[in-house]
Amino acid sequence: MSVSLRATGHIIIALAAAAFSAGHAAAQEYQSTSSLMGESKYGQNFERYDYVNPDAPKGGTLNSVTGGTFDSFNPYIVRGTAAAGFGAFGGGLLYDTLMEQAVDEPSVSHALVADAYKFPPDYSSATYRLNPAAKWHDGQPITVEDVIWSFNVLKANSPMYNRYYENVTEAVAVGEREVEFRFDQKGNRELPKIMGDLAILPKHWWEGTDANGKKRDITQPTLEPPLGSAAYKISSFKPGQEIVWERVPDYWGAKLPVKIGRENFDKRKYVYIQDDNASWQAFTKGGLEDIQVEMSSRRWATYYNFPAFEAGDVIKKVFPATSRASFQGFVMNTRRPHFQDRKVRQALTYAFDFETMNRTVFYGFNTRTHSYFEGSELASHGLPEGKELEILNQYKDQLPPEVFTSEYTLPVYEQPKTAGADAANQPAPASPPQPERTILREVVKLFAEAGWQIKNGKMTNEKTGEPFTIEILGNNDTDEIISNPYINQLKKIGITATLRIVDPSQYVNRVNNFDFDMVTSVLPQSDSPGNEQRDFWSTRAADAPGSRNLSGIKDPVIDALIDRVIYAQDREDLVAATNALDRVLLWNFYAVPQYHRSVVWLAYWNKFGIPDKQPDYVGPDIDSWWIDPAKEAALAAKYKGVN
Repeated sequence: MSVSLRATGHIIIALAAAAFSAGHAAAQEYQSTSSLMGESKYGQNFERYDYVNPDAPKGGTLNSVTGGTFDSFNPYIVRGTAAAGFGAFGGGLLYDTLMEQAVDEPSVSHALVADAYKFPPDYSSATYRLNPAAKWHDGQPITVEDVIWSFNVLKANSPMYNRYYENVTEAVAVGEREVEFRFDQKGNRELPKIMGDLAILPKHWWEGTDANGKKRDITQPTLEPPLGSAAYKISSFKPGQEIVWERVPDYWGAKLPVKIGRENFDKRKYVYIQDDNASWQAFTKGGLEDIQVEMSSRRWATYYNFPAFEAGDVIKKVFPATSRASFQGFVMNTRRPHFQDRKVRQALTYAFDFETMNRTVFYGFNTRTHSYFEGSELASHGLPEGKELEILNQYKDQLPPEVFTSEYTLPVYEQPKTAGADAANQPAPASPPQPERTILREVVKLFAEAGWQIKNGKMTNEKTGEPFTIEILGNNDTDEIISNPYINQLKKIGITATLRIVDPSQYVNRVNNFDFDMVTSVLPQSDSPGNEQRDFWSTRAADAPGSRNLSGIKDPVIDALIDRVIYAQDREDLVAATNALDRVLLWNFYAVPQYHRSVVWLAYWNKFGIPDKQPDYVGPDIDSWWIDPAKEAALAAKYKGVN
């Protein structure tokens, strides 16, 4: 199924923690732009993004197809499935946040609801000053009271916000336009900045009554379109089938630097289609989907031969994205007894034949992932040394010995000599290729060390006689493409693995409640990890429904390393702490690393005006595109239903 356009370039920055403050010199001085990895390229006089067209026309409809269904317009609770355009983190299309994370440079935010922020030298609090022009769609001003109420209800009801702001004890009004967030510890350098990610909700609306006189409840799902503050509001919807957003003509923030030349579509329409093939057919025919964010290597390589593409009316393009590739892998649920032995998890990791899959299924487009922080200085490599080694030595007796003695590498399966150009274009493997039988022999040995033996062709527990089985949970055709080669590989060592495809609602519920053996997970990381790591790996998150600790990790060393990352004293300290965390996660084999690409594949109907430059950091910024009326009219005349 095609990926939500809002998620394409923005999911990484929406979940990313910011990096480091420019220094104590800026503390207690109001700043309209926050950059935690040195000064933003725009400085404090940010006027607009340098790639946008400030005169981009407004108008037209952006048509999108999405998968699954929806039954709620409240994304901040575990119950219900939120409609397209909402997000469990951030404001989505409806709500503005205190500040908006930049799309063209890492760890930078610019003023939005707040026109500036400041913090003391010890990082014990942060004060945000509200823009007096900020208002709700009903014309009422956004107030400090709204900010305080939003902080309290989001922390109380959203598992993600609760862990993200774990060290924020309270929000207090310190002026008519100023709100101070107070922290329970000092020295957390990212926390003042990431308070800007807080979505602001309308207290007066949520505490009011609906058209029937019933009091609204922020803790429950709802299909009453909420009052918002951002550039769009809900125009119409069909529950579970369709939602249409319309641009607010008198949007208060339209002239802010982060908005100039952006959010140009008058309408954004999302149609829900359950079948991946039907979604693809909808794109090729036009009318339902204008932009395809392509995730399928097979489709990218072989499917773009339909009439509209051949005629030049559909364009495919590769956009660079220098932001680090997301980690993707088969996550093993250690809440299940048979995944609790590290040797078993190591064996299952080694059994994954990436090279054959990449050659036969992915046309050589993918690169093997070797780190949770792939592609940056944050990724561990070689053996630990320097400050990283100092950090790890504190926990030496509690860590696998390999952390200190062996470089983390994944086995490379030997390929046929006629593998072709795709294989030749791949980077050199970290370890020498080995025959499959050699690797699988090591896999069986690891299972034996964990108390499992192959008996009558089945991997069997020596004590209980229980066969080793795995159910991989999925919800679309892509899961089948990824899982089937791995399932066939596991059969060779006597493991019965199956793929269970369920509908999107059931999939979300099962994942939120950790009801799976193994599942493919994509985990975006940032250039400066911080508080979000608690949601990924902490003991506290392991039993919290809806958290991203899908593995169920409960390890005091990992908890300590997360805090070491959060309270890093400077960039050097952060890199060392993150290297240590990465290394410990890898050597505990909580997930089978799959692959990544550092580009965005996009195909689109030729109806858009597009700035000559797009941000290299996250890839294409669809919000900076606009509808070209002449191009749209030409397509409409040529293809029935395309608009």
